[in-house]
Amino acid sequence: MPDILVVGSLNADLVVRAPRFPQPGETISGEDLKIISGGKGANQAVAAARQGAETAMLGRVGNDSFGPFLLDSLKSNHVDTSRVLTDAVATGTAIIVVDANGQNSIVLSAGANGKVSSADVDLVSFLDFNLLLLQLEIPTLTVLRAAQRARENGLRVLLNPAPAKPLPVELISLADFIIPNETELGLLTGRPVTGIPSAESAARILLDRGAKNVIVTLGGNGSLIVTKHTARHIPAFKVDVVDTTAAGDAFIGGFASALLRGLEIEEAVRYANACGALAATKFGAQPSLPTRDEVEKSIS
Repeated sequence: MPDILVVGSLNADLVVRAPRFPQPGETISGEDLKIISGGKGANQAVAAARQGAETAMLGRVGNDSFGPFLLDSLKSNHVDTSRVLTDAVATGTAIIVVDANGQNSIVLSAGANGKVSSADVDLVSFLDFNLLLLQLEIPTLTVLRAAQRARENGLRVLLNPAPAKPLPVELISLADFIIPNETELGLLTGRPVTGIPSAESAARILLDRGAKNVIVTLGGNGSLIVTKHTARHIPAFKVDVVDTTAAGDAFIGGFASALLRGLEIEEAVRYANACGALAATKFGAQPSLPTRDEVEKSIS
């Protein structure tokens, strides 16, 4: 049985590269449109599976051509899709523009992701899993129910609060690890986050709300681990950035797999930093996610 259950989104990413982001009212020319498998939930499932973790996905796709496309991508990466339902709506999509510096701008259309329900969660046995991965591209009440079920069954909970939105205090308190980036952390706490000191201060607000550990991803500056007793900065691996899409998902999948292998939190974050860095060197979401062999070679 799989070790990791991912409850979250599956999206078809419609991606175009452009020299820069257009201004309001402006039309610019980009490269050819690419359709790539994505969605934060599915990305994290593939990221963990490519690191050797036995992984299962719970979510929904639509009854259009994108649904089978996304399921085939998961299956080809050895992710168990038996808990992914097909809904009579459109599959979730993401419109992504990637600029010349590899930064991205994303607009989401939830589609079937908005139909993932607490009832879906309650249909699944949590007994055979060790770890639950959650994000916020499905309804918040569904995410909360999954965290409650995980706690009832002794699973550790990793919450990636993306895209950022107000969260129930109960959900924060159920998370063993909350993993935001700087922007998400600022939106969650109402504090500007512009570097390591401000990230630590904001992270401690989440600890005060019941989070056990906060890991802030800082892009090219690495990651910051904040617990009640300490804060530790883990430097980034330097790479030539092509596209940052799914770099955060690669980090989370790598971190989850490292925890399952018994690594301590600092070593797991260092490993996850390498996963995120490698993902940023390739174009697209799931195509960029590294394998365990690739990561181990990069840090050896």
